[in-house]
Amino acid sequence: MKEKPNIVWKIYLLYFSLLIFAASIIYKLADIQIISAKKWEKRTAELTTAWRNVEGNRGNIFSEDDDLLATSVPIYEVRMDMKVPSEDLFRNNFEALADSLAGLFNRKTPSYYEARMKRGRSEGNRYLLIEKKVNYNQMIRLKSFPIFNKGRFTGGVIFQRNMVRKKPYRMLASRTIGYAREDMKVGLEAGFNEYLEGAQGKRLETRLAGGVWKPVDEDSKFDPEDGGDIITTIDINLQDVAETALYNQLKSYHAHHGTVVVMEVKTGYIKAISNLTRLKSGEYSEQFNYAIGEATEPGSTFKLPVLMAALEDNLISIDDSVDTFDGKVKYYDQIMKDSKEGGYGKVSVQRAFEVSSNVGISQVITNAYGKDPQKMINRIKMMGPGTTLGIEIPGEAKTRIKNVVDKDWSGVSLPWISIGYEVLQTPLQTLTFYNAVANNGKMMKPQFVKEVRKNGKTIKSFEPIVINKSIASKSTIEKAKFLLEGVVEREGTAQNLNNHELRIAGKTGTAQIAVGVGGYKQERKYLASFAGYFPAENPQYSCIVVIYAPSGGIYGNIVAGPIFREIADKIYATNLELQNENFPEQMAELRVPVSREGFLSDSKKVFDFMEVPVKIADPDAVWIRTTTTTDTVLINELKIIENLIPNVKGMGAMDAIYLIESAGMRAQIEGKGVVKQMSAQPGTPVVKGTMIVLTLGSV
Repeated sequence: MKEKPNIVWKIYLLYFSLLIFAASIIYKLADIQIISAKKWEKRTAELTTAWRNVEGNRGNIFSEDDDLLATSVPIYEVRMDMKVPSEDLFRNNFEALADSLAGLFNRKTPSYYEARMKRGRSEGNRYLLIEKKVNYNQMIRLKSFPIFNKGRFTGGVIFQRNMVRKKPYRMLASRTIGYAREDMKVGLEAGFNEYLEGAQGKRLETRLAGGVWKPVDEDSKFDPEDGGDIITTIDINLQDVAETALYNQLKSYHAHHGTVVVMEVKTGYIKAISNLTRLKSGEYSEQFNYAIGEATEPGSTFKLPVLMAALEDNLISIDDSVDTFDGKVKYYDQIMKDSKEGGYGKVSVQRAFEVSSNVGISQVITNAYGKDPQKMINRIKMMGPGTTLGIEIPGEAKTRIKNVVDKDWSGVSLPWISIGYEVLQTPLQTLTFYNAVANNGKMMKPQFVKEVRKNGKTIKSFEPIVINKSIASKSTIEKAKFLLEGVVEREGTAQNLNNHELRIAGKTGTAQIAVGVGGYKQERKYLASFAGYFPAENPQYSCIVVIYAPSGGIYGNIVAGPIFREIADKIYATNLELQNENFPEQMAELRVPVSREGFLSDSKKVFDFMEVPVKIADPDAVWIRTTTTTDTVLINELKIIENLIPNVKGMGAMDAIYLIESAGMRAQIEGKGVVKQMSAQPGTPVVKGTMIVLTLGSV
């Protein structure tokens, strides 16, 4: 009987323990729901809502004549808050909405959209994805659909805008323009990112299940600042000519890749740049900027700075004689050869350069600098080669010219450097030196951008920059020009490029490429090049062409030279100022009527009626840009991009007004002739109803 009180006591103890435990739970619930409710609500809000960055509209990239090279186009995601529409609104209209969606996108059936919306409704989905990659015009139509026409707060529709970078001219100068991704930017997009990107804004967003973020509302945000536009130095017509010429030659010789750059002599502005790589399909595409990012042994184009160094140091004369023997010369254990079997015999230094004799040039330089090779290296570096250019586009490859103290300097380094081996140069670095010779010794920094604009106003200009006021004496520059003219005009290695109507000066280059660990012995591949300028008597443009690993031909005059010649001829034909002043009557007879930009079908009727010869790049084009040459009219497509202000410069009033008003704006005409100026920047977003003032003038 004594155990009974003990049992009762244990029951009471258990009872009171449970009672205390229950009381503590009740207290905690009361604390969370009543006493500390505000604290936990704030904490929950902090975990599910946040101010997130919103990027501004990225600025546009234009050619020098306001053609759009890169722009940001809005692409939308369409979502729906399925808890917002009332029961009656959803039940009476969701089938009609599904039909409208299927008709617009033509990718899925109405039943697909019906099932998706019904499931989203039953699950209470606050951010149901309806469609991705919706363009602006589709978005406008969506706003008129059943349910969606009630707006966000009654219909639940959410339009999430994303900006996508587009290049209207696609491959043209694509690698130089570059691209802008979140994880990487290259080309002008990278070099001028500080101007293009603008300033970030903030938007209050809510995190939903699955880590998806949804904007709270349109009022809970701080607007970002849009980026500025950059106006490049690129001439879109010249760019097209250069790229087409390079493409055709690469295809003809099945070359691995190639590059061409055209520079304005007086300013250093790059007018055209193309870099093409052969794909597995056999086609060519812009994959890498070889002009800037690939440093190779330049070969015979390097003979120019080498001879100029010796001339500047007063160690040689171009009239000196040198024996090329039988076309072979031995330096220690290595034999150097000329391309001509049997050699050239005894020739002057001038002739050795014109025919690009390796034996002749190497002997001249070895005799001049054999006792002090570093003197030559120092002189060459003083003139410019051997240093990077510091251009705005990231990725410039490092140049290299060996010094005597370097570990890899050897007894054969001097003669091999004299003909362009044991040296690393990019095509743009080589061109910059040749451009300096054309510019009477003044070396200009290569530049790709002329100015930055914001809201149509120039906020920064990039004037020509002088790197070196004089790379050599006037006497040396004049002799260098004489040598370069002889390569083309005095039966030199580029005599096939000679043309009395447009004189060009330059130097051919052919270099064997070292491949992998096997070097020059593993596989015979060559680099063919031509660097020079035109017109020879009054240089306006310089140009370099480099072709890597051609098949069926290796020499610069045959593989690279024709591209140079074609570019020079096209520039000459479309630039009346360059044409020979000695034949004004002949030019007047050859010149066809100047035409203006406009509608292809209308222009074609006029050309046919007047029997004007034309070359049409794209027969399917609607709007065109024309270039008048001495004997034909070149017709290229004029890109018109939806929701961006069209470039109507060069058009007549009727066509210009049509395009402006078709875009939803108004046009005001001032003056007579063709459109010379626009009050708004072409390529910027259209603002409906805006007045655009078009100033007309003579052709």
